[in-house]
Amino acid sequence: MSDRRILRKALRAARAGLTPAERAASSRRIARFIAGTRWLAPGRRVAIFMSMPEEIDTAPLIELARRRGCELFFPRIDSTRRRRMSFTPPGPSIVRNRLGIVEFGGAARKPAAAMQIIFVPLVGFDGRGNRLGMGAGFYDRALAFRLRRRRWRGPLLIGVAHSCQQTSVIETLPTDVPLDAIVTERGIGFFRGENA
Repeated sequence: MSDRRILRKALRAARAGLTPAERAASSRRIARFIAGTRWLAPGRRVAIFMSMPEEIDTAPLIELARRRGCELFFPRIDSTRRRRMSFTPPGPSIVRNRLGIVEFGGAARKPAAAMQIIFVPLVGFDGRGNRLGMGAGFYDRALAFRLRRRRWRGPLLIGVAHSCQQTSVIETLPTDVPLDAIVTERGIGFFRGENA
């Protein structure tokens, strides 16, 4: 775990070293790459995270998904202590949870298995599709059902990041759920041949 902490710290520092202009340009390029795929089809249930300050700004991606007629959902922490999360549609109220993450209020929630595409935040990724998150395990717990399946049946897990967040190898834990694809300002990479 100490190696993961060291790697997480180094990757967060690399991400924090980007200028606001570089971050904005990356966010726009990522949205353009995604616009060229078939991912954001009308009516598709798509989960997108609302960005923290150093993460890729997902506002251009959210706007693109809205214009394409996707049914949008956003992460919502159900229990900080138990590390549980679900996904909620946009609602009239916005709150900041105990971790400082912006969430929509409201009672309507769906599990990760109900999504067709989930755009996943990350601190780092490698060339095999392994993802290093912030360390709390919310996404891995929500997506644990994928580790029990013999065949891939979605949702499609797409990491969204700056290219400086790539590292050579991320040592995995048995609970880590890998990505299907990654999108950076340099393009799209697929890890398991899933390009729905």
